[in-house]
Amino acid sequence: MAAATPPPAAELARPVGTAGEVFLAFLRLGLTSFGGPVAHLGYFRDDLVKRRQWLTEDAYATLVALCQFLPGPASSQVGMAIGLMRAGLAGMAAAWIGFTLPSALLMLAVAYGITTTAGMAAGWLAGLKIAAVAIVADAVLGMARNLCPDRARRTIALIAAAAAASVPGAVGQIGVIAAGALAGLAFLTPDATPGRLPAHAPAGHLPGRNASIIALLVFAGLLVLLPLLAKATGNGGISLVDTLYRAGALVFGGGHVVLPLIEAELVHPGGLTRQTFLAGYGAAQAMPGPLFSFAAFVGAAMPGAPNGVTGGLIALVAAFLPSALLVYGALRFWTALAADRRVRSAMTGVNAAVVGLLGAAFWDPVVTSSISSGRSFALALLAYLALALWRVPAWAVVAGAALAGGLLL
Repeated sequence: MAAATPPPAAELARPVGTAGEVFLAFLRLGLTSFGGPVAHLGYFRDDLVKRRQWLTEDAYATLVALCQFLPGPASSQVGMAIGLMRAGLAGMAAAWIGFTLPSALLMLAVAYGITTTAGMAAGWLAGLKIAAVAIVADAVLGMARNLCPDRARRTIALIAAAAAASVPGAVGQIGVIAAGALAGLAFLTPDATPGRLPAHAPAGHLPGRNASIIALLVFAGLLVLLPLLAKATGNGGISLVDTLYRAGALVFGGGHVVLPLIEAELVHPGGLTRQTFLAGYGAAQAMPGPLFSFAAFVGAAMPGAPNGVTGGLIALVAAFLPSALLVYGALRFWTALAADRRVRSAMTGVNAAVVGLLGAAFWDPVVTSSISSGRSFALALLAYLALALWRVPAWAVVAGAALAGGLLL
């Protein structure tokens, strides 16, 4: 009997699996994926497309395009989408938990260490803040090169930076993003249309039309209701959920852009200190997995309840919930949405505005709260040199800056 002909590569995107196998695959990725969202997407491709053959190259590229289009942490959203396609809603949850768990536990430990030893370790905390200067500078310049390649988009970015610096706080930041969308719609030509999601790839595990619409309505409803509830009740837990949910819902461009949105809401007298906030942000760069796990640190380090492990878990879920709702709701409608030139023009403008928003945040609070002497400025320059020119891994730059801060500052 002749041997059976192997199926073509397109048929190897098997949509049926278990939540357990999804969890184990993403737990391994969560333990080993250093280097930020772009690096994460490379790890995903190597493991899930090339090695495990859970989906095809075309399907993977289309998921990446979708998640770059949506607000929120792109690599985590790609993981959620793959988990959804592989094992349904349970697989989506398993992918998120597996990928996020290692960095979230580490950030909870860092929060405990910083809040209990801040008075005894001012030098290494200063070093962590200086590491944040180098990392955010590298992120701003890298995003500017990729997202603002022409004069029109550079203009939008610079105007957005000026506006964000002049009108601080969440209202100003949301206004900058909205204005970027309008500017893109009016003046910018969108990039090429993303590819179509292959019909065979997600068979059986895409949510139905009604479930997708409900998820998108819940996303929008929480975005409106949570601020009203927080203001009406004055409850610390609801305020924390509102802040982290809005950050996760409005952030375009990756985890670095969450910095100004969270800082504007939670760093104030009676809240987080800037020293604690920036030290935690610096430490987050040394962790594997998603930078949005910084939310666990924020919730755990809050001076008032809910804080500790409970606050960390609440903040973590709140930060990632918008991404889950958007991925679940948008996956079925992605091809039609991405084909609309007006939508893509608006998103091109949003991306340029995000560069300006991050640039304003780089100056205040990152630089103003971290560079206080010639020695700290020199250390920041050396950290940037190592990161941007010598391509030293971010975790090594963070560790080196913390050590140098402990010895010199």
